[in-house]
Amino acid sequence: MIDIVEVVVHGRKIGRALGFPTANMSLEGYSDIERGVYRSSVVIDGVSYRAMSNVGVRPSVGGKELLLETHVIGFTGDLYGRRLRVTLEEKLRDEKRFSSISDLKEQLQRDYAVCARK
Repeated sequence: MIDIVEVVVHGRKIGRALGFPTANMSLEGYSDIERGVYRSSVVIDGVSYRAMSNVGVRPSVGGKELLLETHVIGFTGDLYGRRLRVTLEEKLRDEKRFSSISDLKEQLQRDYAVCARK
């Protein structure tokens, strides 16, 4: 398990458009974490949430900067500017470039199904 503690920053809101809004965090200083999709967890205001996280540059949407993007399952609210601890619990797959946004969205739905049930 890997803990990442950082402040949530604004992103390009692509996750929201795909149906999976994310809390984005800089990974400056965390260069040793393998890129990929993880089953994860986050504690917000004393409540533990299951989550789905991506460590990477988001090649399917033209990303360049290394980020942690975390979709917090069952949480609605504003996290911008808050310091969160995201625990990466299990790597599900490597980050990859998808040939279409539709393919990316289908894979995210499969990843979500795994993260939501564990």
